[in-house]
Amino acid sequence: MTHADSHEHPIAAPKKLEGQAHPISVYLWIWGLLFVLSFFSYLVDYFHFQGLLRWTLILLFMFLKAGLIIAIFMHMAWERLALVYAILVPTCALLVLTGLMSFEGNYTFATRGTHFAPEVPVAVKATH
Repeated sequence: MTHADSHEHPIAAPKKLEGQAHPISVYLWIWGLLFVLSFFSYLVDYFHFQGLLRWTLILLFMFLKAGLIIAIFMHMAWERLALVYAILVPTCALLVLTGLMSFEGNYTFATRGTHFAPEVPVAVKATH
């Protein structure tokens, strides 16, 4: 060991911390978009939309808000693609399987009504 190797500086320079620093304007924009999407979802009830249109709009606004929250506030937009896939693929698979179970359950319920319905007796003619 040489003299240069054994001599260390008494004061080491502090290491800079590396991380993500996003401007506050990004968060304010997303907050504003969440407010606008919430306002639109309340308008669905205010204008008394009914049926498939109502549920389509409610689910659309819900998924948009959830996507913004996941992407920005949970920092998924800046994560590695492998981590995004590790979180989103199982979630999407569960949603697809739940949808398939729902269709299968509706089919089963409908066929039970067809096959196990009580038979209606034929009306007996009254003889006078």
